Amino acid sequence: EVQLVESGGGLVQPGGSLRLSCAASGFTFSLYAMSWVRQAPGKGLEWVSAIADSGVSTAYADSVKDRFTISRDNAKNTVYLQMNSLKPEDTAVYYCAAGYSDYVCPLEYDYWGQGTQVTVSS
Repeated sequence: EVQLVESGGGLVQPGGSLRLSCAASGFTFSLYAMSWVRQAPGKGLEWVSAIADSGVSTAYADSVKDRFTISRDNAKNTVYLQMNSLKPEDTAVYYCAAGYSDYVCPLEYDYWGQGTQVTVSS
């Protein structure tokens, strides 16, 4: 059974930090590029960040660059998103997604997690 399970979401004040984790199982994690995608209330999906299968190459949306850091530990089948200096506009459900690709950003995502809620509010 393929699973992507996000964790680490919660309620934080503006300027705070959260570290999201996505634990993968049921597929060869090390062959897949991983992404974080978010959906704010009433909004469409927004791509946030991606990391290549090797973990060497990363990419970020302009809205989160310099604040968020994506990383992965292939030995643990886990991808992370360190979120610093959080803003209210970061409030969203955050999903991790896996795509079989040699590149940072795949053309399609093969697997999606169920998401974890991040709420940034004072």
